[in-house]
Amino acid sequence: MVWIFSLSAECGSDQNNVNQFAQHFEGIEWLLSNGRQCQCRTDTFQDMEQNWWCRVYPNNISEVGIDSPESAYEMTELGILLYQTLWLAPSFRYALVGVEVDEFRTYSELIEDLPNLSLPGLVLAKELTHGLEILPGFEPFSSSYIWQPYKGEIYNLLMASPD
Repeated sequence: MVWIFSLSAECGSDQNNVNQFAQHFEGIEWLLSNGRQCQCRTDTFQDMEQNWWCRVYPNNISEVGIDSPESAYEMTELGILLYQTLWLAPSFRYALVGVEVDEFRTYSELIEDLPNLSLPGLVLAKELTHGLEILPGFEPFSSSYIWQPYKGEIYNLLMASPD
């Protein structure tokens, strides 16, 4: 089974928004501290609520999840780069970086869970939080977004699969 490390962003019901978002990331290249070159690929799709998602996934990284401290470090470095690039991205409603984060919440699920959500790395458009009290654990991300700060990826020896 393939485990994809990616940034997944929900961009609402307008396909133009998701296309602009995908264009912002498509083809970006990074040279990681371990010398590995990664290039971003994107794809877009609709969820069951007819909202558009963009998946941004760097190539040339593990597709078996976090199977070593090195892969956790590499994915954390990529996560930081994805969030830095997200800071200047065209509009989206919410986004998250991690392993297997595609469609992590539909819009209605997100709104329902919002007061109790604890997802490190979750970035929300401020407009989604109008009328709500300050959400615990959220901090400013940019002028239009808040987030629960990204804590990086973790290698868990107990969860690692045997070879």
